[in-house]
Amino acid sequence: MKSNRFDKKFYLVREDVLPDVMKKTLEAKELLDRGKAESVGEAAAIVDLSRSAYYKYRDTVFPFSSVVKDRLITLFIYLEDRSGALSRLLTLVAEADCNVLTIHQTIPLQGRANITISLNISQIKGEIEHLLEKIRSLDYVEKVEVVGTGV
Repeated sequence: MKSNRFDKKFYLVREDVLPDVMKKTLEAKELLDRGKAESVGEAAAIVDLSRSAYYKYRDTVFPFSSVVKDRLITLFIYLEDRSGALSRLLTLVAEADCNVLTIHQTIPLQGRANITISLNISQIKGEIEHLLEKIRSLDYVEKVEVVGTGV
């Protein structure tokens, strides 16, 4: 029986602690996936990576969105208690074509509410990382944590 990448143990690691060679491998893979490079050699040259390094890491490093099994994600968000903040957050989610499955908001204490939101991201426009970046960039969002994926 041939093993695949899902037979292995996975870890979620922040990008800023990844070695440059792994980040460049991910960039090269993205160039190939999007058709911005026609070959591994071209993609590797664009991101300043050796072909041997690309081949060494290509099957071991993946963007977060490629390993989310059922395209469901649960987020925990620290949201400042401002009028319309939750509405604007949900508008951002809707604009990304994500479907809200569940949402729970605590009573705001000390100017902050905690939001737990489960999303179906199977129809998402773009990558989940881009949506997370947009949510984090909102001036009334203090923190966003991914607390679960899958069913």
